[in-house]
Amino acid sequence: MPANLNFKDLQKKVKDDEIDTVLAVIPDMQGRLMGKRFHAQFFVESAWKETHCCNYLLATDLEMHTVEGYASTNWQAGYGDYVMQPDMDTLRLIPWLEATAMVTCDLLDHHTHKEVPHSPRAILKRQIERLKKHGLSTAMATEFEFFVFRDSFEQLHEQGYTELQPISPYNEDYHIFQTTKEEGLMRQIRNGLQGAGVRVENTKGEADAGQAEVNVAYTDALEMADNHCLVKNAVKEIGFLNDHAVTFMAKWDQDKAGSSSHIHQSLVSLDGDAVFFDKAQPYGMSQTMQHYLAGLLTYAQESTYFLAPYVNSYKRFVAGTFAPTKIVWSLDNRTAGFRVVGADSQSVRVECRIGGSDFNPYLAFAAQIAAGLAGIEQKLKLEDEYKGDAYSSEGVLEIPATLPAATEALQNSKMLRDAFGDEVVDHYVRAAQWEQEHFDQAVTDYEIKRGFERA
Repeated sequence: MPANLNFKDLQKKVKDDEIDTVLAVIPDMQGRLMGKRFHAQFFVESAWKETHCCNYLLATDLEMHTVEGYASTNWQAGYGDYVMQPDMDTLRLIPWLEATAMVTCDLLDHHTHKEVPHSPRAILKRQIERLKKHGLSTAMATEFEFFVFRDSFEQLHEQGYTELQPISPYNEDYHIFQTTKEEGLMRQIRNGLQGAGVRVENTKGEADAGQAEVNVAYTDALEMADNHCLVKNAVKEIGFLNDHAVTFMAKWDQDKAGSSSHIHQSLVSLDGDAVFFDKAQPYGMSQTMQHYLAGLLTYAQESTYFLAPYVNSYKRFVAGTFAPTKIVWSLDNRTAGFRVVGADSQSVRVECRIGGSDFNPYLAFAAQIAAGLAGIEQKLKLEDEYKGDAYSSEGVLEIPATLPAATEALQNSKMLRDAFGDEVVDHYVRAAQWEQEHFDQAVTDYEIKRGFERA
């Protein structure tokens, strides 16, 4: 389902006073929507062509701190402008906000009007173009896991994010009665997203108290990344409008389940035919699919940062929690880092289970495509399927256990440097380094509780 509003219809809705606000947004490094709210009349007269934003938006952390050490954006260069160029194919209604539409923008250099190389959308678009040269396109979908709390964002902020009470008292995985209690919120999420042009499949309870999941339909990688950012923003906004805080942290409590965002992925021809399926091959996995999966496995450590970008992300990788710890593939096995699903059918695909709910989808998808494409170009041989409990496996590659380990793997990745360019890789290495540096300066609750009296 494409975005559901064209420019001609927008002009009419503005004229008829049905739309008075247009959000022009870009995804930042963290995958959050940043931008401006335009009066709709000005947007249809002028801003639909382009607008501007400060270039620090691709050089800040979660707290919008201006981080030192970026080559592209810094105090010495004066923090100038980027051009925000609306992609009018993404124009859509936002039903949960009154009289509002939204459009996603590409970021261009203010002087050259070329796409900013390290902007998340540009990184993904370049990998899509690489696939296109091979006559290939993508079919991708992500799962969205998050926790819903009894209190509002404001209340939890005032409490210092202590005494957090999930909306339900017990594990509600697939639980209909418990999720009926939450249906006032979840129904608004489903219908709001559907009304915004995102094809929603379902919502369900997940594997802990207060944990929920939204699933949306497959589409191409760029539209899925746009949809992914919209879904996360929608869940937060609709939660806010209903006085419920939500979190997409990968691990908000050491005793609770983590929140993942599994990436289902396959390739199709430019005509839409399933490239991953060959009924003559084991599990219906074509040679192309086998090479692609071999690439995902071979370069998984180098790609992990884009699936787990924060210190907290690595707290999720715990054995026995449905979060993977090993880089193996298996058929319909939720202990493996990569699960093959839809075997022996046109929908045979790879599910990458490494990513947490905190990743930036543009970067995660781009890294997956780059790794899979490297497997195809190098004709990498797929290792044997792992059978059994992958948590107990020995002698196999492990998912990096810490952010520094993932950062080192990214920094030394020839594959990603070839695919993304040195400038892009160095930019995100700096982001990873800063995340760790900032954490290393923090005094945590754990340290105070452990050492305040007894040290």
